[in-house]
Amino acid sequence: MRFGFYRAALAASVAFCVSAPASATDLEVTHWWTSGGEAAAVAEFAKAFDATGNKWVDGAIAGSGDTARPIMISRITGGDPMGATQFNHGRQAEELVQEGLMRDLTDLATKEEWAKLINPPTLLQNCTLDGKIYCVPVNIHSWQWIWLSNKAFADAGVPVPTNWDEFVAAAPALEKAGKVPLALGKQAWQESGALNVLMAAIVGPETFLKVYKDKDETVAAGADIAKVFKAADDARKMAVNSNVQNWNEATAMVINGQAGGQIMGDWAQGEFQVAGQVAGKDYTCLPGLGLNAVIATGGDAFYFPKVDNADISAAQETLAHVMLSPETQVAFNLKKGSLPVRGDVDLTAANDCMKKGLEILAAGKTMQWTDELISPDTTQQMNDLMAEFFSTPTITPEDAQKRFAEIIAKAD
Repeated sequence: MRFGFYRAALAASVAFCVSAPASATDLEVTHWWTSGGEAAAVAEFAKAFDATGNKWVDGAIAGSGDTARPIMISRITGGDPMGATQFNHGRQAEELVQEGLMRDLTDLATKEEWAKLINPPTLLQNCTLDGKIYCVPVNIHSWQWIWLSNKAFADAGVPVPTNWDEFVAAAPALEKAGKVPLALGKQAWQESGALNVLMAAIVGPETFLKVYKDKDETVAAGADIAKVFKAADDARKMAVNSNVQNWNEATAMVINGQAGGQIMGDWAQGEFQVAGQVAGKDYTCLPGLGLNAVIATGGDAFYFPKVDNADISAAQETLAHVMLSPETQVAFNLKKGSLPVRGDVDLTAANDCMKKGLEILAAGKTMQWTDELISPDTTQQMNDLMAEFFSTPTITPEDAQKRFAEIIAKAD
């Protein structure tokens, strides 16, 4: 997707005005946080921003990021920018930055010493292009988890699994008890996300990076990745009766004991908290599917489109400051289920699952994820392939892997 078409038309309208009066301002913030847990978390940002005398104007877009991002991009490139907008860490806003449509935050980042506060450093690097900083990382979200319903396994008369292999082995008992073994929303990003979580868990970060970072077609077509597609086939069979669309609906199946488990990022924790469930008692979390306890330091960041309104420019800077304040980092991330980007905040109130994530982070067992390593175009090809694979039982794991390797060979 290229935006050069709009450059000339927008050159005058997006010039950044450096003057910044101290008046209070309404600031529209777009994001895709609409589930119960997400709404509770984003309310913490709104509360902290409103406390400055400004006003958070919520621009939530229902659906996933795949639904929201084209709307956000269209508004920015079409000359109707919001005050601030969510993207994931990585390359999703790369072309918007290259087209000069996003505000440079380098001066603020330097003044507030973000480089000393933000941990790990890759989070700020993902906001940096040509030496300039264009976004505020607000959390560390990791995809590499499976969430298990203790009730579902008790009803099935089998122990709660400690890893993916035990989970697969327990599937017949879950089905016999009337449970759906694996809750999985019928959306492409969830299905391709499940594949990638399986890959990181089964073959480990080194092979994962050979595929997605080095774009090694031979590895993608090889025996190690064949194991991953075999596991994806198991997941497809276990999720065949998971008749929901949205990720939080799948999480609800686990919360209600209708499903044994869900492969989903740690944002699922917010839903368990809203439901009043307790980690370790009502549900179990397995980082790295219990096979390979690493986490990818992806997550969410906020970008600020260039505007020619000095009041909005000042409010943008205030919001960037507020989002990284210690108090806001704690309040937001405790409800979001994510980890803070600051390494100097007090998280004694963290639940057992968040503590597992913090321990993994402290041990340095982190890895890059696809948002950082492949372009949105390649991501869409992956999504399309996995959507077809999960909905078409006649596509064999071997056929899917062959097509996957072809995508990797041409990936950018």
